[in-house]
Amino acid sequence: MGRYDFRPSRVHRTASQLFASERIKNLPSWHEVVGTIPPAQTLVRPQPLQYQQRPRRSNVRKPSKLFQPQRVVYEEDRLRREFFGDHPWELARPRVVLENDGKDSERKDWSLVSQSDRPIDGESVVQRQVFLLHGNPDKGQIPDPKMSPAKAYDQARKEFYERRLQQDIERRVAKEEAMATGAYFGKTTLQIGMELEDKTFEAWKAWASAQVIEQEQRRAAMYTGLDNETAALPEGEPEMEAALEEIESTIPAQGQEAKGGAVFVP
Repeated sequence: MGRYDFRPSRVHRTASQLFASERIKNLPSWHEVVGTIPPAQTLVRPQPLQYQQRPRRSNVRKPSKLFQPQRVVYEEDRLRREFFGDHPWELARPRVVLENDGKDSERKDWSLVSQSDRPIDGESVVQRQVFLLHGNPDKGQIPDPKMSPAKAYDQARKEFYERRLQQDIERRVAKEEAMATGAYFGKTTLQIGMELEDKTFEAWKAWASAQVIEQEQRRAAMYTGLDNETAALPEGEPEMEAALEEIESTIPAQGQEAKGGAVFVP
């Protein structure tokens, strides 16, 4: 049938011919609609421009990356990099990233850094800084023409710090009030972690001490002489120790000739 299939564009004419030849009893429900609003005749879907058009030069070689898509850059991305670069521990705080349509921040009133229906975080500072720089034309809020990015960043951070300090004071007062009425709070996460770390260290310390003692005993057993006299005997064998004490007086000292012996019966 060639490169293109034209049967979908001829469906209205085909249905009319089948009805005229009485091969079908009734026309389809879409027959009148398709006849009134026929489909487009363009068989190739037009694609939007995905690259930047630059003036061509006759003496310049054709670039190999001409048809790469444009880089999407938002102002908020630069502000986020600046804030989280100065406050890396803010990324460790748990956050809810679920949104309804991705435009929840546009429906907030960022004339204040704190919102009633969402916790304050780094994104609040970013949106507050954008508001200070551009305002909200939809609500008639015009920004200060003398507001610079650095000044807006400092003001948004100051409001952020004040709100965080207020939250810390509220939590501290609430804990003190609860403890005054008899409430008991368990150990903090830091205390639990320190206890586990101390427990692991003590276990390792006992294991390391046992390893050192065992290595010293093995080293002493490799040589003869005075080192053997100081080597520790294995524990749990009292009969062997009693037998050695019994024959100890009959064993000649080092360098002396043995002139007799005793029968040793274990």
